Amino acid sequence: MPQAIGKREQRIIRSYCQCQLFMTPWEFYQKWEVTQETIAEICRRSPSQVRRWFAQTHQPTANDMRHLALVNFLLEHNEEIPDPLRSWLCLTN
Repeated sequence: MPQAIGKREQRIIRSYCQCQLFMTPWEFYQKWEVTQETIAEICRRSPSQVRRWFAQTHQPTANDMRHLALVNFLLEHNEEIPDPLRSWLCLTN
């Protein structure tokens, strides 16, 4: 049986939907020593698509930039994440 969505859960959903969490591919590339292929893997895009971003012939989507921001957060706060949450997020030591 599905769990009911109460006021608390509605607040969480609303906060998530309004969150402007993003990091551009250029910001990620400047901050972390990664290849464009790694950025493609993070965003689940082809390397050629990411090359077009860097050539500025195409723009990444908000979803692409959210993936980069989340991975940036995980890289920055890796040691602070509790083990049960690390396991749930599929993070290895």
